[in-house]
Amino acid sequence: MARRGRLRIYLGAAPGVGKTYAMLSEAHRRAERGADLVVALVEHHDRPRTRALLHGLEQVPRREIRHRDGVFTEMDTDAVLLRAPKVALVDELAHTNVPGSRNEKRWQDIDELLDAGIDVISTVNIQHLESLGDVVEAITGVRQRETVPDEVVRRADQIELVDMAPEALRRRMAHGNIYAPDKVDAALSRYFRPGNLTALRELALLWTADRVDAYLRRYRSEHGIRSAWHARERIVVGLTGGPEGSTLIRRAARMAAKSSGSEILAVYISRADGLTSASPRELAAQRSLVQQLGGTFHHVIGDDIPRALLDFARGVNASQIVLGSSRRKSWQYVLGPGVGATVARESGPDLDVHIVTHDEVAKGRGLPAAHGARLGRARTAGGWIAGLAGPPLLAWALTGPATGAEFASDVLLFLSVAVLAALTGGLLPGLVAAASGTLLLNYYFARPTRQWAIAEGHNIVAIVAFFAIAVAVAGVVDRSARRTQQAARLRAESETLTLLADSVLRGEDSLDALLARARETFGMETAALLERDGERGRWSCVRSVSVVPGAKPVNAPDDADVDVPVGEGAMLALSGRVLPAEDRRVLTAFAAHAAAILDRERLRDEAGRAHKLAEGNRIRTALLAAVSHDLRTPLAAIKASVSSLRSDDVAWSEEDEADLLESIEQGADRLDQLVGNLLDASRLQTGTVRPLIRAIDLDEVVPRALGGVPEAGVELDVPESLPFVAADPGLLERVVANVVENAVKYSPRGLPVRVRASALGGRVELRVVDRGPGVPDSDKERIFEPFQRYGDTPRGNGVGLGLAVARGFAEAMDGTLDAEDTPGGGLTMVLTLPAADAGAGVGAGPVAVEEERAAHAPGARGR
Repeated sequence: MARRGRLRIYLGAAPGVGKTYAMLSEAHRRAERGADLVVALVEHHDRPRTRALLHGLEQVPRREIRHRDGVFTEMDTDAVLLRAPKVALVDELAHTNVPGSRNEKRWQDIDELLDAGIDVISTVNIQHLESLGDVVEAITGVRQRETVPDEVVRRADQIELVDMAPEALRRRMAHGNIYAPDKVDAALSRYFRPGNLTALRELALLWTADRVDAYLRRYRSEHGIRSAWHARERIVVGLTGGPEGSTLIRRAARMAAKSSGSEILAVYISRADGLTSASPRELAAQRSLVQQLGGTFHHVIGDDIPRALLDFARGVNASQIVLGSSRRKSWQYVLGPGVGATVARESGPDLDVHIVTHDEVAKGRGLPAAHGARLGRARTAGGWIAGLAGPPLLAWALTGPATGAEFASDVLLFLSVAVLAALTGGLLPGLVAAASGTLLLNYYFARPTRQWAIAEGHNIVAIVAFFAIAVAVAGVVDRSARRTQQAARLRAESETLTLLADSVLRGEDSLDALLARARETFGMETAALLERDGERGRWSCVRSVSVVPGAKPVNAPDDADVDVPVGEGAMLALSGRVLPAEDRRVLTAFAAHAAAILDRERLRDEAGRAHKLAEGNRIRTALLAAVSHDLRTPLAAIKASVSSLRSDDVAWSEEDEADLLESIEQGADRLDQLVGNLLDASRLQTGTVRPLIRAIDLDEVVPRALGGVPEAGVELDVPESLPFVAADPGLLERVVANVVENAVKYSPRGLPVRVRASALGGRVELRVVDRGPGVPDSDKERIFEPFQRYGDTPRGNGVGLGLAVARGFAEAMDGTLDAEDTPGGGLTMVLTLPAADAGAGVGAGPVAVEEERAAHAPGARGR
């Protein structure tokens, strides 16, 4: 059988990082070493450097395929197979072939080459992996139509990550090294945003790291290597479910902090029989703690705890194990050396074992709490009836004149009654049936009959065996029922805790929803969170939910049937029925989550109030500064011009008077603009802006907004095919006017500001591009803050509210306003608005914009 070819893949973090370039560079190195190599298919996308690398390499002509009205080219798989090179270069692994091709997907063509013994070098981007489709769409907003199954990539013999920093990739894009110049702006503002590139890069790094870990585990397994290879510091913390667990986790975290890239893995090992002395509350708290410290929690089943712990540690390639000193008392060591000593003895030289002292040393472990089996009232009553009435009735039936059964048959019949009583009612009814059956067999059926004596030895053996079997069966049934009940309860607890954890992961922070879930889970009538000030303060109800709306809430713990403390000074109280003690474990988890939600709500409220106070103080301070200087500048100009006109000492010509009047008019206009921006900022601050949204056409609003700027200073490109936007016409006009005038102010002479609109999914983007000095990344958010001016803008040239007001109005219309770098220098303002519904029209109704003013009242640039 021919050798299958080897597959090498260059995995790219994003388009343009240099996968194809790296593949062609490797091809040249192999060709120089004399390898028989051909280019089966490489897409150079008109990139000069990539195209140049194709020179000197043998290329297999592509196959032309007619589809509909066009002619397309694809890899000629038959020609490559006929040429039978040692190595073939096939670009774009995830590509979908043109209909009529040999295979639907290119990776299927590559499979044929590999089956023929040809080594293949290919490329693929991380966003084309099938399992990451939803994640990539959530990050970029683009659904990848061309994907490749993860297993195809994972089967590759070699995978090399081609990576590049987002900033470097955007520079390469801006220089035209990836896309044509007319596509650069759109690419930088959409797919190639810094956040998108960073997230894709992280996906690629994590996927590759998982692949490396899997390869390392497979290699160690294939070669029978059980010793740990400390490629990364991994610390396993052995937990018992006791109170010392938190101390061990924190100690392990301090050890991990000393080595960069260390991992913490907390593991709790329970026996397969389910019996344990672990505290569910302690385990839940320790799970939460280890996750807060960046570690992971694992639950392992194993009867030999030291062996299970060592197997787990070696399975994860751990370097250290942290255990607590034994809680055994001195006399208990006669039963064995303990887990810690056994693990330390058998760990070998590849695992360091740390035994950590704690406050619970030698205080005893405690025993599992015993719980009787719950079989239900009806079933228990049936068992007692069978246990009490069954043996006498059977004895009466067997002593009748028509029976002549042997003693062995009598024993089996009584045993059946005892087993029935045990199966139905559990341990005690079974024991009663066994005892009464033994007495009845002795008195009525063992010779001599009707005497408390047994003459024959084999009858003694039969009666003793009967009693032993009946007791054993009753014990087994009771134990099985108890295990079944424990398993059902644990399953119910697990499902409840899973739902609770799921709500935490989904970010559900509603206290009412949590209380309602607690009430429904335990079948209660009312659930309330109570609170009081100090130890002797009066209880008050923070929040309450009940089955009947408007029902009287629980106002104190004495009014409740069940109450669980929630930190200091708080209580989760439920009324309706008394809960068994074992249900309080899950209820404690609800209480802890309720306390966390309440704390988060209050912290959010306090942070909001503090932010409003700080923002108000800052606004007032800035307003005083603006009034003291910026507003005085136009007033001073108006005052000087009026004083000059009223002066009797100078005879002004008509031309001079016209200049002075123009100066007065300009000062008044400027003053009106400044006061208007101040009023708008105040309205935004107090939340009194109420936009009246309707479907409008950008082509109607944008030209009106440009009335205050020179016509030659702006290039407008708003396609007629754009969808309508859902916006307030007055507010939108004001936003566009502020942004465009700011751009014109900073754009060099002779370079007009470009205003372009485009549709992207359910949104419409309006981009205002200038070629000015630009703004550093660190200041891109600051320029949208009120009273902020950037660079060397002179005093008196505005109070720095233009962009703040524009962003505030944009957000009031459910839009966004952001700043980006202009490729080649400058700043691009991106206004994004929601597209209107398809059924909406321009004439959707009149609009009365609150305090709508002329849109050409631009504010001072915020940068």
